Amino acid sequence: MAQLQQTAAEKPVRAYRPGFFSRLSVNTKIGWGLALVLIVILLSVCAPWVSPYEPNTNDLTQVLQKPSGQHWFGTDNFGRDIFTRMLYAGRVDLQIGVIAVIVPLILGTVIGLLSGYFGGWFNVLTMRLVDVVISFPFMVLIIAIISILGPGLTNMYIAIFLVGWSAYARIVRGEVLVVKQQEYILAARSIGYGHGRIILRHILPNVITPAIVFAMSDVVLCILLGASLSFLGLGVQPPAAEWGSMIAEGRNYIINAWWIATFPGLAIVLTGLGFSLLGDGLAEKIENQ
Repeated sequence: MAQLQQTAAEKPVRAYRPGFFSRLSVNTKIGWGLALVLIVILLSVCAPWVSPYEPNTNDLTQVLQKPSGQHWFGTDNFGRDIFTRMLYAGRVDLQIGVIAVIVPLILGTVIGLLSGYFGGWFNVLTMRLVDVVISFPFMVLIIAIISILGPGLTNMYIAIFLVGWSAYARIVRGEVLVVKQQEYILAARSIGYGHGRIILRHILPNVITPAIVFAMSDVVLCILLGASLSFLGLGVQPPAAEWGSMIAEGRNYIINAWWIATFPGLAIVLTGLGFSLLGDGLAEKIENQ
């Protein structure tokens, strides 16, 4: 018996390591955020199968109908089904949120990597340009650029690309300035690794995480920006369905037909809440590791 106890005591105790999804479910923010985002994405992608109506088809016999079994969220002043238009508008707003973040993320990451790693005149030039961009209010600068280029979705993207990269460049550059002084980077230089290999394989994986976490929050800001510009008539143009333009169309009927503006507003709130929870949860998870 003593020998058996000794043998059992000598066996190493293996710590239980939960799988990825088990660990993910512990974080309530990530779980709720991911659920909300997936619901919005699925409803938007499956819009033709979820609703039997067309988003831009006018039906003057169904003008300003209250929410009912036939029209769940009611109809607008042209007789268009609000629920259907909300689903198709979700495609546009999610597209704005993704494209308006991915391109500045890539551009800003590249500029921040090169600026932080090489320094010199390129670092001075890019950082002064970042200071100039950040010195102006973001929304005012976007509106000024769109006013020059003209309203529309394409010009809105161009304006966001010209301004949005600066935040990512600043974040990545700050991380690079810390990482490039680490011993493993100095060791990589000493054994003759080229700049490209050091940047892509040793520096980039260690500096990209803060930029990605910021991007999750930036998606919310870009969706709000797209809705705000469409509300002002500078973004997506009618008759295309977009949450901001739907709110603008419903503001004149807010008393008698409150549902026209209310439901698109709730869609913006829920989508923003989902991405915000997802971003906060990822940030807390990274800090706790």
